[in-house]
Amino acid sequence: MKAEIIAVGTELLLGQILNTNAQYLSRELAAMGIDVYFQTVVGDNMGRLQHAIELASERADILLLTGGIGPTQDDLTKDALAAVLGRELHIDAAAMEQVEEFFVSRGRDMTENNRRQALVIEGCTPLPNETGLAVGVAIAQDGKFYIVLPGPPKEMKPMFDRQAKPWLQQHALTDEMPIYSRMLKFAGIGESLLEDKLLDLIQAQSDPTIAPYAKEGEVSVRLSTKAASEAEAEKKLEAMEAKIQERLPGHIYANTDMPIEQKIVEIMSERGLTLSAAESCTGGLLMESITAIPGSSAMFLGGFVCYSNEMKEKLLRVPRSLLEGEQAPGAVSREVAEALADQVRTITGSDFGLSVTGVAGPGDSEGKPAGLVYVGLAERGKDTEVFELRLGGNRESVRVRSVKTLLYRLWLRLISK
Repeated sequence: MKAEIIAVGTELLLGQILNTNAQYLSRELAAMGIDVYFQTVVGDNMGRLQHAIELASERADILLLTGGIGPTQDDLTKDALAAVLGRELHIDAAAMEQVEEFFVSRGRDMTENNRRQALVIEGCTPLPNETGLAVGVAIAQDGKFYIVLPGPPKEMKPMFDRQAKPWLQQHALTDEMPIYSRMLKFAGIGESLLEDKLLDLIQAQSDPTIAPYAKEGEVSVRLSTKAASEAEAEKKLEAMEAKIQERLPGHIYANTDMPIEQKIVEIMSERGLTLSAAESCTGGLLMESITAIPGSSAMFLGGFVCYSNEMKEKLLRVPRSLLEGEQAPGAVSREVAEALADQVRTITGSDFGLSVTGVAGPGDSEGKPAGLVYVGLAERGKDTEVFELRLGGNRESVRVRSVKTLLYRLWLRLISK
């Protein structure tokens, strides 16, 4: 089946907010075996919104509309869809009760326009909003399926996942076999190289399907298949995963959707290993990524953000001769990355010590270019390794990629044991 996503809101057209809803919905629909051929963005205008719905109805089986269902007069999505379908709007009793309870519980007076958030279309299935007030809508007419969702992602995502997705599976996908998916997570490889290595598989794909995804410092591949049973699906997914693993050894760290730091926390916790870190240009991003994982307290002892030379010397005992002077390699150097990793491991008594020092940008520092980063990996009883990185992108990209690269190097060390 084909779907079209219509994101409603003048703020989207003005570039005031990003259309992350379309990204999320496209990914989720693909996993369900539903093709998205068009994404439309339309402002808060009744005529243009009706036209967008009519046009989408001509070329798609499923229409998903996000945004424009709040309390104000420019929230017109339900009004426009009702007009196109020739149906009336009315207040849903359960949704209205939720709206009223919200204001009572906070001791606030409810203005009349808040009743609009409880509006539904005649003959629809209301979609309860578990994280907000505006009720969603699901309705089928003339072989087409319409879903109306809130604009705020924190409301839209749970409504789609818990309410709209089951409705679609029950009403629109009744003749379809279930879709089974597996997410392969990669580290230490970029999107372009990964696609090049898998290009023939991607071009020849039929079942399972192969869909690469990329975000800053991370690449994933979703494998999806239709099958009559989970056992049949697992057999097909495992065969494709084995082909990909054969082509990219040392890069797949998980076959479930998790960041590499979660995999590291799992491995180190299981083995009773501990970790510490010393960060300069990343300013604590490495430690934040580790400690954001539940259970990291079992393996992460602590660390230092030593941004200035003074703190590198005072807190981590990095010799001044490495940091300053005509013959000094400087703070951004192999020597300092090695000293930081060694010292943080020794001071904390951890099994592994990580370090990052570099120039995040946007300009040069100490006569060294933006994007030049050194990451260190120290392990009890072994020689410390330092890796030189030359990274592109803006300041945040350099920081994220530095962290992900260092975590990849640690993962490689852990799986080699």
